[in-house]
Amino acid sequence: MRTIAEEEAKVRIAKRIAKEFTDEDNYTFLNCGVGVPTTVPDYIRSKYVVIHAENGMLGVGPLAGPDNTDPQLINASRQPVCETPGCSFFDSSLSFGMIRGGHVDATILGALEVDEQGNIANWIVPNGRQLGVGGAMDLVSGANRVIIAMTHCTKKGQVKLRGRCQMPITAFGEADLVVTEYAVFTFREGRMMLSELAPELTLEELAGITEAHYMVDPDLREYQLN
Repeated sequence: MRTIAEEEAKVRIAKRIAKEFTDEDNYTFLNCGVGVPTTVPDYIRSKYVVIHAENGMLGVGPLAGPDNTDPQLINASRQPVCETPGCSFFDSSLSFGMIRGGHVDATILGALEVDEQGNIANWIVPNGRQLGVGGAMDLVSGANRVIIAMTHCTKKGQVKLRGRCQMPITAFGEADLVVTEYAVFTFREGRMMLSELAPELTLEELAGITEAHYMVDPDLREYQLN
């Protein structure tokens, strides 16, 4: 098993998630959370994906350069961004009304832990860093599809895909897709399913770094790197 460096892992995760959005889809309103999810649009090639920001923007563009920065235009990671043609602005009440009304097709969120039941923990480390739940509690229940972008283990090598979340849970059973640098998991009828495996490791090695119990898809594919 080859260990993948943290920065390489983050880029790989973002690129793999971007493959979920193609020109074969209808228009998709996509919300991207803090961290790795913010970088996913950099790799999306479909012209039918429109990025939503819960701070009141639909049509979020690429990161702004030093010569065209507007401090009022930021993404979830507080980075300055550009507008896309047709971009619209609105207040937070309308923005969260879009989320709670089911008008956001997909959201990409980071997570501290996900368990085999699709439960998500991503807002607080007990006795440690307090991230705050933010808009995640609305997105996990309001978005039509919840995609989790996360490294497979912590920096200390602790498992993040658990049999049961040990950290305070943000949402119960809401994960639809989990993408790590080593594998892609889906949730079908309440069961966790391994659908893609990276070439750097075997099924046995993956099981050794994954606490969660999962089924192996009969059509298991190699992780889509390109």
